[in-house]
Amino acid sequence: MDQAAPRVALFATCLVDLIRPRIGFAAVAALEAAGCAVIVPDGQTCCGQPALNSGDRDNAAAIAKRMIALLEPYEHIVVPSGSCAGTIRCHYPELFEHDAEWGPRADALAARTFEIMAYLDEVRGWRPEGVTLDATAAYHDSCSGLRELGIKRQPRRLLGAIDGLALTPLAGEETCCGFGGTFCVKYPAISNAIVEEKAQAIEATGADLLLAGDLGCLMNMAGKLNRRGAPVRAFHAIELIAGMGDGPAIGEER
Repeated sequence: MDQAAPRVALFATCLVDLIRPRIGFAAVAALEAAGCAVIVPDGQTCCGQPALNSGDRDNAAAIAKRMIALLEPYEHIVVPSGSCAGTIRCHYPELFEHDAEWGPRADALAARTFEIMAYLDEVRGWRPEGVTLDATAAYHDSCSGLRELGIKRQPRRLLGAIDGLALTPLAGEETCCGFGGTFCVKYPAISNAIVEEKAQAIEATGADLLLAGDLGCLMNMAGKLNRRGAPVRAFHAIELIAGMGDGPAIGEER
C-alpha cells in the first residue's frame, strides 16, 4: 500500500456485523481498490442511533463518547450506512453542542466521517473498473442518507461504471420504506402498509435487483418482496460496486 494512502477506519455498523458481514468485506475491497489503507478498529459497537431515536440521550451520549475516543485517531471514518454515518456526522455534534470537552471532539470526528459511496465518489474520485453485471436494478434512496447527507447522485455515478448494469426509474424512490429503525417496532401496522406500497412500486419496475445504501431498509424491503413472491433480489450497492453482485442476495444466505 502507498505510504500516502489515507488511513481509513471502517465503522462496520451493527446490522452489517450481525446480519450481512458480506457488506463489510465489500466495503473493504472497494476502499482498498480506491487506494486506502483500511483498518477495522477493535471494540467498535453501536453508534447509539437506537437510543438517540428513542429519546434516551444519556445512553446515546455515553455510547457516542466511547465511539469518538475509539475513532478519532483515524484520518477518515467510512460507514456503509447513511443512517449510522448521519448519526456521527449530524447528531454527535448536537449531543455535545454545550459540552466544552466533547463538543470540539464530536465536531472534529463528524468532519472526517463519510458514508461510503460519498467517500468513494467525492473524496477519492474513484470508479470501479472491470466490474460487469448483466442486470436491471432499481435504486431506493434511504431517508437518512438522502436527507441528512445528500446521498443521491454518488451511488448512481459509481453504479454507472458497472458494465451491463442498467438503472431503471423507481416511482417514489425517495419515499420511506417503512423501516425507520425503531419505528417498525413501535408502529408495525403502519410500517407494513408503507413497505407494501414500496414493494408494489419495485415490482412495477420489472427490475432484477433492488439496491440501496442501508441494510435496515434493504432487509425490510427484501422481506416484503420475498413474502409477496417477487423475483427481485436485494443487495447493498457497495456489493455490486466491489464486484460481489454474483453472490447470495439479502435473505438468501443459509
